[in-house]
Amino acid sequence: MQSDLGRVRGLGSAKSGSSHWWTQRVTAVANLPLGIWFIISILSGHTADYDAVRDWLSSYFHSTMMILMIISVSVHFTHGLQVVIEDYVHNRKAEIVSLFLIKAVAAFLSVAAIVSVMRIVFAGA
Repeated sequence: MQSDLGRVRGLGSAKSGSSHWWTQRVTAVANLPLGIWFIISILSGHTADYDAVRDWLSSYFHSTMMILMIISVSVHFTHGLQVVIEDYVHNRKAEIVSLFLIKAVAAFLSVAAIVSVMRIVFAGA
């Protein structure tokens, strides 16, 4: 169902709005327990040295939680910034370049963080 003006302009539902909205909400809900886990873990070992933190992160539970947090925060971050850019950047070329840069930087940083965690986990193996 489109308006006459939307039909003429070729504008209408992009069929991705609801999945974007749900992904944003699911990652927000996932970030809550992951963030609480991270804060409690950091506060419980606030005087730990490098070796203790490395040993803590090398456990499979903590490394799995850290990777889940990296993915969830990255997806939530990129979806949130995408909405801001789509709403407030009115130059189409600047919008496309901004969206590409945000997604590329988030992907690079996420992969780098996950590889770092995996190196710590498998360094002792």
